[in-house]
Amino acid sequence: MKESILNVLLYLFEHYIYDHPELVQDPDTLQNNLIQAGFSPAEVSKAFDWLETLAQDRPQSATSALQGPMRLFAEAELDRFDVEARGFLMFLEQRGVISAEQRELVIDRAMALDQDEIALDDLKWVVLMVLFNQPGSEAAFAWMESQIFIDDPEPVH
Repeated sequence: MKESILNVLLYLFEHYIYDHPELVQDPDTLQNNLIQAGFSPAEVSKAFDWLETLAQDRPQSATSALQGPMRLFAEAELDRFDVEARGFLMFLEQRGVISAEQRELVIDRAMALDQDEIALDDLKWVVLMVLFNQPGSEAAFAWMESQIFIDDPEPVH
């Protein structure tokens, strides 16, 4: 299995940050636990750097200073975000789930994953982790969480 920063982050989020935040107080023990779980020290270190940058890049306020009708993606972003992922970001912003600053933070953190392609499922997890880290985003986090864990609804006939 090819390890990635996202795999480490998902494991960390699901097993520690989300369910047992009190265990996150000791980063050295946490890193050792991740290595014992089978992740390489290099990937664990990259994941911790990713989280540290996320914590440092919080928007200053919940209201957006960035406004405008459209966000144009850079060529590198177009190469990595598939069409579904880009459309989902636009949907989240238009519905008010994320602000323009949060969108930029999501894009930045997704680009920092070092993956060739950022598919919709990967992007949803990045959005969830960003919202989890944003004070005042509890409702958006809950909605996003339901989007990740929701079963496919039965078709209406």
